[in-house]
Amino acid sequence: MEQIIQWVVNTVGQWGYAGIVIMMFLESSCFPFPSEVVMIPAGYLSSPNYIHSEGYVAGHEMNIWVAIAMGIIGSWLGALFNYYLALLLGRPLLLKWGKYFFISEENFEKAERFFKRHGEIGTFTARLIPVVRQYVSLPAGLVRMNMARFLFYTGLGAGLWVSILAWIGYIAGQSEALWRPYLKRATVAALVFCVVVVAVYVLIRRARGKKSAA
Repeated sequence: MEQIIQWVVNTVGQWGYAGIVIMMFLESSCFPFPSEVVMIPAGYLSSPNYIHSEGYVAGHEMNIWVAIAMGIIGSWLGALFNYYLALLLGRPLLLKWGKYFFISEENFEKAERFFKRHGEIGTFTARLIPVVRQYVSLPAGLVRMNMARFLFYTGLGAGLWVSILAWIGYIAGQSEALWRPYLKRATVAALVFCVVVVAVYVLIRRARGKKSAA
């Protein structure tokens, strides 16, 4: 993993902000490319620790806010790729040919069930959940979710997650031994946050349903 991180640091440094967009596009679409190996190095390249490190290369440093913005844009593009892929192919073809895009029927059905149960709030919270975040855009495309709402909730969830990862890199650096504990705590916190948000959302929906029935 350390070698992969170092490669990403060098690649992002060489490609600049465009590298973040490209890699986060891959992460947010159907390709198994973890977001932490992109945004944590981007955060590191934005930190004083990088500027004062032995591996510093002039011109490779970044601004953390711009890096976060590029991460969100890449996430949007990847999500749109999945959205239109599902819209164009439809469910039968998507499942039939999904293996070529690393889409398993099991993962697809999990995302579909999650989306059907929680709708738009699912689009937001799913961006914080490993594995599900790559596939939640597929059912959104199948049901032709309103594009403005899709982009809003996708950007909100992706923005929160890439911000967390970037700041982990900014604080802890590129060493996996240093940032891994932060990532574990952030992942657990994100899952708890999602459970709370969904629970509150469901309670509000039920309360409104009872009020309407009354």
